[in-house]
Amino acid sequence: MTEVKIDATNQVLGRLATQIAILLRDKNKPSFEYNILPQTKVIVVNTDKLKFTGKKLKNKIYYRYTGYPGGIKAESLEKVVKKDSRKLVKQTVLAMLPKNRLRSKIIKNLEIYKNDSKKTNN
Repeated sequence: MTEVKIDATNQVLGRLATQIAILLRDKNKPSFEYNILPQTKVIVVNTDKLKFTGKKLKNKIYYRYTGYPGGIKAESLEKVVKKDSRKLVKQTVLAMLPKNRLRSKIIKNLEIYKNDSKKTNN
């Protein structure tokens, strides 16, 4: 299993997520097959230092539904990043992977850390 380490410092979220999704699926290799589980592990560090273009921090809203009537919750991108930037990166990459049975197995090859060292993120 190969490992790729990516530093998220000053990288735009969408472009970073696209790069991660390509590496996780091994689409950058000539031996790519869509039905074979890839053997690449991606480690992303410094997710607290992501860059966002335009006014997205204030204007972009993430919605979720609790399951109850009138249970739509909304959070701005700024609050989501403050709460946990790792969850935001994982959610973005997960949306870029194919929606099939391999997706849950592929996402297990992704490790995300807020800082550069692994010990401070436990």
